[in-house]
Parts: sequence; structure tokens; C-alpha cells
Amino acid sequence: MEISEIIQAQKAYFQSGKTLEVSARLEALGRLRSAIETREEEILEALREDLGKSRFEGYMSEVGMVLDELSYMRRNLTRLASPQRVRTPLAQFSARSFRLPSPYGCALVMSPWNYPFYLSITPMIDALAAGNTVVVKPSAYSPATSALVVELVRECFQPEIAAVVTGGRDVNQSLLDQPFDTIFFTGSKTVGRLVMEKASAHLTPITLELGGKSPCIVDRSADLKTAAARIAFGKFLNVGQTCVAPDYLIVHADIKDEFLALLAAEIHKQYGEKPLENADYGRIISEKHFQRLLGLMEGGTIYMGGQHDGSRRMEPTVITDVTLDSPIMQEEIFGPLLPVLTFRETADIYPIVAANPTPLAFYLFTTDKAQERELSRRISFGGGCINDTIIHLATTEMGFGGVGESGMGSYHGKAGFDTFTHYKSMVNKANWIDLKMRYQPYSEGMLKMVKMFLK
Repeated sequence: MEISEIIQAQKAYFQSGKTLEVSARLEALGRLRSAIETREEEILEALREDLGKSRFEGYMSEVGMVLDELSYMRRNLTRLASPQRVRTPLAQFSARSFRLPSPYGCALVMSPWNYPFYLSITPMIDALAAGNTVVVKPSAYSPATSALVVELVRECFQPEIAAVVTGGRDVNQSLLDQPFDTIFFTGSKTVGRLVMEKASAHLTPITLELGGKSPCIVDRSADLKTAAARIAFGKFLNVGQTCVAPDYLIVHADIKDEFLALLAAEIHKQYGEKPLENADYGRIISEKHFQRLLGLMEGGTIYMGGQHDGSRRMEPTVITDVTLDSPIMQEEIFGPLLPVLTFRETADIYPIVAANPTPLAFYLFTTDKAQERELSRRISFGGGCINDTIIHLATTEMGFGGVGESGMGSYHGKAGFDTFTHYKSMVNKANWIDLKMRYQPYSEGMLKMVKMFLK
């Protein structure tokens, strides 16, 4: 089917009202779960083919999180899709006020290559749970996973409910010219701006999950050994190709040497003395990104790592003697390079973070409660962790999203349902009584009564 035909079919199906039945949504989600469980090994193999991900990492960071989102929706969908009663003002007596969850219609989900299964399927789950039809556009940079997503969705759904469209930039352009009812995009800021511009032609609501340079601060009070382990995990998961990976370190000058030694030891512990010989350590997605990362190594001192091979594999690399003017501090890294800056006073941190647009994530390692309160409140960011990295996104109980240039809107769990839902504000007024004070002709007495209710 052509793109326009798919969208017309989905809009017609949505208009039929068939997606509004909660039982139908639950049945669809159940089919998807069964198919994912059946194809688990195929999914993990596709992730290894595209990104070199190990089975453990592929399940932990993609398949398992998709199943968790499915579990949440199937467990809570009846409640989420029900009208939500709210308080009625006394001036509207007698009436019942409620918010009525209503799907937007035909949704477009555009996903990136770094977590190609999770970031394609999870927003689709949220959209279907909310009662929408969905067109998914996976990345051309992860062809094995994209092909599997095509098969999976085709197996589970008729194209008028959910369909996958593959291709490159020309397909993206064609999709963005279509009159979708809502668009969910995960990817770069550059493409995010294009999505926003295209959506404005149809006044289409959008959700943008972008990125940014996410700071990781380690102060003198931190548990340094634990911090080293958790930073190494969060930074080098998926070879650093994670939108919420710690992008750079800001370490107190007094503990810099001690901490870097612990960090180096932890990297070797997790990835081996020769990470390039570790079969569970992945690779950079493309030659273009690989060459970009090689260029970012210049302008600092390689404290550890720096080795790479011809299969786009690059060691976890820590870089010191970095300034805000260094190339590596001018853009989001999205790879296994970790630059290190230092601070002495808390006030030194703010201009470092402010030198880049609002970050998607923020990480602080400290046992100083005053420091925790001040930094987490004063610095603007999408979400983050105290004394850990990246795990704030691995929950269905909190929304995940950015702010400012790191994105708009959020998803996961209820937040995901809300993202693909318009809430109709409704009042159901009783007929047995009718307060006359709002009707003309007006009088001073009626005005006094209005002021009693509205003040």
C-alpha cells in the first residue's frame, strides 16, 4: 500500500469507532506480547546484527522494557480509559464534571537507530492503548531490526490498525507531508525541528524526544567507588549511543585523580582489559558516526582507551584536559567518549552546564543533601538521577521526556497513554434545578449572588 492509502485506511477505521472498545485494545496488546515472546531470539539477533548488542543487553534495554510497558498497559488500561470524575463548582449545581479520554486518531511514530526495537514498539504500544491507529517509521540505519519490526507488526495487526513504513529521508519527507492527527518523534534536534515545522502545516500536535549534553557531577562527598561503577555502566551501555548517557563529567578538583583511577578500574572490570576483544561490547552504528567520534577525540588528553578497529568498535575512552571550547564539548557525543572537567565551588558548575542547551538528563553523585537540593532545583533538565545514571527512564510510574531543546512531552506508563490522548472536559448538567442568576435581565442582586460563588 502507498503511504497515502495506509493513512486513508487508518483514518476510515478510526472513524468507524472500532478502536474505542477497551476489550479490542487489550486483545491487540495481548497479540503483540505473544508475538514478541515467540520472536524474542530473532529480535535479539537483529539487535546484535545492527549494533553488536549482547543478548543480555538487548533484553535488558529493549525487549524487557517493551514487555514491561505492555504489562503496565494491560494491567491499567481499563482504569486509564475510563472517564475521570472531577470536582464540580458549586455555581454549576447540580452537575457531574469529568474528563473523557479520547484518542487523537491516526498517529505517526518515528524512531531512531540506537534502541531500534524499544523506541519503535513502546510508543506504538502507548498509541494503541490510547485507542489510536499507528504508522511506525523505523530508522534505515538499523535494517535488521527494522525488517523484524515490519514482520512483527504485520503478523499482529491489519494495516488499517498498525503499519510499518520503511525507507530513507525521502520516505520521512513524504510521511511528514501527510495529515496525521499526532506525531511522536525520537531523534536528533535537527530532524526534530523539521518535524515541528512540517507538523505546523496541519496544526498537528507533536511529541519530541530529543537529546543534549547531559552533565554528570561528582562532588567530594560522593561514594566514589559506587559512582565509578554506575557511571561506567550508564556511559558505555550501547557503546555510549544512548540519549540519556552521561555526556561529560564535572568532578571536584580535589578528588579528580582518585576518582579517575577508580573509574578506569571499573571500566576494565566491566568490559575487560581489552574491550575490543569482548564479544558483549557493541559497535558504532555507521562509518559516518564512527569518523565523527574519531574527530571528537582531538583537543584533549586520552586518559584511558582510545583504541578502535576496522569494524567500528571503539574502546571506552576517558579524555582529560578538556575545556568548554574543545570540539568534544560542542555537540552531543553519542559514543564511548567521556570528557572530564573540574570544579571547586558549586557556583562553578552553572556556567559549564549553561554553555549548552537544556540537557535531557542530569546526574549528581553526592551525599550532601543541601547540594542535592540546590543543583537539582536550579539546573533545568528533562529528568535524572541522584547517585545513579539512566535508570530514571526504566519505570512505567514516571513520564520520561525532555525540556527546552531536549524535547517536549513525555511517555512511559500513564504519561504514554496521556501523550496519545486528548481529554475532553465534560459537564453533565441535571434538569431538575436551574439557577437563574446567569440569565438576563441582570440585576444588582444577581451580581451579589454571582460574587458569592466566584471569588
